[in-house]
Amino acid sequence: MTRERCADGCIRRGDQPAASAPPVRHWLLIEQPGPWGAHPWRDSALPAPVVAAVAEQAAAVNARVLLIRRPGRTPPGRRQWAFADSTPGSERIWWTPFDEPAELLDLGLAAPRGNPSPDPVYLVCTHGKHDTCCAIRGRPLAASLATARPAQTWECSHIGGDRFAANLLVLPHGLYYGQVPAARGPMIAERHEAGLLDVPHLRGRSTFSAPVQAAQQFVRERTGEAGIQSFPPVSVLRVGHELWDVSLAGGGVVRVRAVFQRSDTPLTCAASVPAAIRHFELVE
Repeated sequence: MTRERCADGCIRRGDQPAASAPPVRHWLLIEQPGPWGAHPWRDSALPAPVVAAVAEQAAAVNARVLLIRRPGRTPPGRRQWAFADSTPGSERIWWTPFDEPAELLDLGLAAPRGNPSPDPVYLVCTHGKHDTCCAIRGRPLAASLATARPAQTWECSHIGGDRFAANLLVLPHGLYYGQVPAARGPMIAERHEAGLLDVPHLRGRSTFSAPVQAAQQFVRERTGEAGIQSFPPVSVLRVGHELWDVSLAGGGVVRVRAVFQRSDTPLTCAASVPAAIRHFELVE
């Protein structure tokens, strides 16, 4: 009997994408064309000393490292690396071209240099060696976005939440979207550039904790307000077991509860046993 793919199981169960964005504030993107292994850094074609140096520099500034590549065939030419800061109100991304891997030995991440860009970046996880669903569902989305935003669209390595494929990460804001149909990608880009979120597919913002992401989602659904900068958190107070009061500017105090339930199948294509699924409830 053929095993159910994780993204199909996620849809069948009705898993909630909201409040599932992992916590990340800083990002290091390195262009690496060609296939990626299941562990892109360990299996990278980059020299081992470069891999070690990049990992050390990223750890020093708490940056998550992602490999990126252009959808389709990559033309020869200079590669690029980028550093992105997703801190609310200070969102920036800097790009730097490079020719040789040795140029990555000293990135200077403590004081980012390079070419600051005003344009958002659309990263689609297509890391099939990590999870098959990411390739099956991610590649059509990447192709669709590349048609609409060719200079701003990249495929990327694993970003988390495989079962929500196709997954889209918008930098520098750190916005995660999940279960994105290929045809919807260009619309998400248009809305983002107009300062708006695509609320139905939003997983959350990586600079906010899961309770904050959940509270914001409930308020957006109630009010219809979809501004990217709307409802910033003022305070978060844990008031009980898996229970939080989240105060949002313009949204009041929202009480949310985390609820866990056991899945009937593994949550990713690579997993071998079922696991707990977390979602949030609004406590009236």
